[in-house]
Amino acid sequence: MSRVVLPSVAFYVQAVGHMSRAAFKAACGRLDNADLVKGSHALRRSLESVGVRFEISGLDRVDWQGGPYVFVANHMSALETQILPSILERAAPCTFVVKSSLLRYPILGPVLRGFDPITVDRADPRTDLRRVIEAGTERLRRGMSVIVFPQAHRTATFSRKSFNSIGMRLARAAGVPMVPIALDTATWMPGRLIKDIGWIVPERPARFAFGEAIATAADGATAHREVMNFIEARLAEWEAIDSNQPAPIPDDAGDALAIRSGAGPVTPSP
Repeated sequence: MSRVVLPSVAFYVQAVGHMSRAAFKAACGRLDNADLVKGSHALRRSLESVGVRFEISGLDRVDWQGGPYVFVANHMSALETQILPSILERAAPCTFVVKSSLLRYPILGPVLRGFDPITVDRADPRTDLRRVIEAGTERLRRGMSVIVFPQAHRTATFSRKSFNSIGMRLARAAGVPMVPIALDTATWMPGRLIKDIGWIVPERPARFAFGEAIATAADGATAHREVMNFIEARLAEWEAIDSNQPAPIPDDAGDALAIRSGAGPVTPSP
């Protein structure tokens, strides 16, 4: 257990420092998207410092001058929302779709506003869809790429049934391509009480795979299937690689760790 606890404590101590600095800049009205990209780089370095290995592939498939894009990814843990801004630095500025309630959190809310996020209430799916398309199209026309996690909740498994077509609908409405992202971020486990605070398991690599841009104008349904096919295929490849390399799974969640270390959530997941 110590090899799980010690990296986790070391990471969260650093993460609290990063978050505090961002919150201070937000309180002073000086936090912008560029600062958040820098903060994402800092969190990535903190994860690497405790032994997390990043495997990133396919960045050469993306024409970084051809954006903005709608990036569409599966959603597994808190790690991707923290780290994607650093990986997508060449596509910056980027933003996310987030729950509106998160913007009311003390400290965290002002930090999230630095992304100029698209907010949804998750009370009425039709209202949320209209909001994402209207606000997302406005961001994209300003040259801001949008990161979408079509799954309603984070999950370690991929299900086509729960992977909705909001990314494709936004891309079609705005007339921009989609870029699929497959990710495996189980190195940052969910907590039992506070979802964003779980064990950091360095034995599990953090994997990101990017596909080629997919046009949506001609056939949106086919484009949506292409995104799902890409994510499914990469997850299957990684599962095959890991089948003979099991990683340790702690018996407890990370919330006890948070209580002992005094750490709070870094940035809530959209």
